[in-house]
Amino acid sequence: MKILVCISNVPDTTTKITFNNDNTSFNEGGVQYVLNPYDEIALSRAVELAESNSGTVTVINVGEASTEPTIRKALAVGATDAVRVNATPRDAYFVAQQIANYAKDKAFDLILTGRESIDYNGAQVAAMLGELLHIPSVSIIKKLNIDGGNAVVEREIEGGKEVLSIPLPIVAGTAEGVAEWKIPNMRGIMSARTKPLNVVEPISVEQLAQIVKFDTPAPRGSVKLIDAAEPEKLIDLLHTEAKVI
Repeated sequence: MKILVCISNVPDTTTKITFNNDNTSFNEGGVQYVLNPYDEIALSRAVELAESNSGTVTVINVGEASTEPTIRKALAVGATDAVRVNATPRDAYFVAQQIANYAKDKAFDLILTGRESIDYNGAQVAAMLGELLHIPSVSIIKKLNIDGGNAVVEREIEGGKEVLSIPLPIVAGTAEGVAEWKIPNMRGIMSARTKPLNVVEPISVEQLAQIVKFDTPAPRGSVKLIDAAEPEKLIDLLHTEAKVI
């Protein structure tokens, strides 16, 4: 079994986010980057499936050389080899095009992504990849197993669960529950240094969307304390200020 896992290099969740140039560009100064947590889930399940199906796991990242420490972490977790498309990932369409161009003639049985990246939360790459490669795609899956030539996936839907059996190859966007995060051990960290990391140049892709401006959330307001003996004041504030009733 050949598995491709798409990984993103994202700011750590504890990083304070700021913007430059009148809020039109992200300020990377002092930012610590990590492997996107949802992609880590995908990678962990890919490693499990490869181990039980005598398979290989290739990770692919669209990014500049600065993303290579994140790629090496993915190799330490258990990926067989890695690919870096040497380009700045300007949007989901650009990323999907680069990955599809690499994967189109590699005969991968399974392509995994996280449900979304935690920086832009677009949740678009998995669906775009399926369309570009002309294979089925399913997103926000909670379980993933292989049964012969089919992938059996489970999704949460309104009021219940949906179980799908889909012929391979497919693209799947993974969410919590698919696997537990794997912590690289010393052997994995040492072997990651010598595992293949292939750098490929990007293809030209038409830019269909452009970010105009970023806005940070409004600061939290002050807390108003209401005496327990005056519930009518609380009700009035919930109605007139919070507007939740």
